[in-house]
Amino acid sequence: MGKLVIVGTLAFDAIETPFGKTDKILGGAATFIGLAASQFRIDSAAVSIVGDDFPQDYLDLLTSRGVNIDGVEIVEGGKTFFWSGRYHNDMNSRDTLVTELNTLADFNPVVPEGYRNSDVVMLGNLHPITQMSVLEQMTTTPNMVILDTMNFWMDNALEDLHNVMKYIDVITINDEEARQLTGEYSLVTAAQKIHEMGPQFVVIKKGEHGALLFNEDNVFYAPALPLREVFDPTGAGDTFAGGFAGYLAKTGDYSFENLKTAVIYGSTLASFCVEKFGTERMKNLSAADIRKRLDQFKSLTQFDIKLT
Repeated sequence: MGKLVIVGTLAFDAIETPFGKTDKILGGAATFIGLAASQFRIDSAAVSIVGDDFPQDYLDLLTSRGVNIDGVEIVEGGKTFFWSGRYHNDMNSRDTLVTELNTLADFNPVVPEGYRNSDVVMLGNLHPITQMSVLEQMTTTPNMVILDTMNFWMDNALEDLHNVMKYIDVITINDEEARQLTGEYSLVTAAQKIHEMGPQFVVIKKGEHGALLFNEDNVFYAPALPLREVFDPTGAGDTFAGGFAGYLAKTGDYSFENLKTAVIYGSTLASFCVEKFGTERMKNLSAADIRKRLDQFKSLTQFDIKLT
């Protein structure tokens, strides 16, 4: 069983969807990644920054799931990163209402000594320079470095993004971002171009339409499980990444075949995340729930056919 280090935000979110709205609740990439990865009972650590307004109960939630928080800096008198958004009726698009960087504006991640030899590094959606600083702290070369990014960094820090991409193994982005990064509409062509930028594996997320995994000439498609209702898509991509990274750290197998299974686990966990607001569903998830949904995925995608 390997070690996983997670770098990303611990945050407050305020969310409005067609199903209702919340006040400030627990959010952030490192939160969702950590909760998802904890399902695999691995040795993991979160590296992040918060203000002293961040409730101890939220930190206790992570530690209760086996996520080490020695790398979480608590700034006395500081305020925690806050994001507020409103989703449209189709739940695929949203408007950002408020973004307050607060302590995140001065975030200089420090990886705990005991995790600088981690097997898997999960770089959550942050400035590429911040992501690069984490890799520079590793004392051994990780077996797998996974990077998440977004169109904001493509608009404002493209050169830095290209630089860190030379040192990663997997990139996870959505279809719109893949097209922006490469200027290609075809996702197959876009994945080939991204591969040339550094990553050996390219994961392109398509929301309710599933996810694609590319590795040279190999392609794998995992559908999204059809759900009766989607309450809140916030954190679904990070939950996918946490399931993906956690499974790889658990198994220590970084082959294309095993990454296919990691994609399925990521998709499975993300399908739970969207069923409630924020982290509510992930906090109450059982191994039996996951097994049942994996069986649903299996029946959704497997069939017998006689070719004539």
